[in-house]
Amino acid sequence: MTLASFNASPAGEAVAVMLSCCASRRFAGAMAAGRPYPSLAAAEKATRTALEALAWDDVLEAMSAHPRIGDRVHGQSAAEQSGVGDSSRATLAAGNALYEERFGHVFLICATGLSGEQMRAALGARLGNDPATERAVATAELEKITLLRVAKALGS
Repeated sequence: MTLASFNASPAGEAVAVMLSCCASRRFAGAMAAGRPYPSLAAAEKATRTALEALAWDDVLEAMSAHPRIGDRVHGQSAAEQSGVGDSSRATLAAGNALYEERFGHVFLICATGLSGEQMRAALGARLGNDPATERAVATAELEKITLLRVAKALGS
């Protein structure tokens, strides 16, 4: 999809495109309602604004659509997690279990360009965060992922 076709698409289609970038219904609705965007930079600015307006429940909704790092995945998650090799999967699975027990949600990291070892190290470091700090870190990671996905979705 191009930015022009996104701007011209019916509201339901625009929401669906944005849900593929970030699974928060509030985010997707805000992005669809904010059209038309005169440029990709304007859409990225709107993405940041929409993400900043999300409540924690909206962030949790978005995170619930993300697979665990290290799981065998398909689609855009597979491309984003391409740095995870078979040797890292068991360690990441164990770390994910600890993380989810501690924080109550999936470990979220912008995996694009990271090796399995880098993700494992970040997971280990973040396990030491207090819950408020980890919410801020997870929200920042969601923003990174969403910005990459919006640019890819609208830059075709």
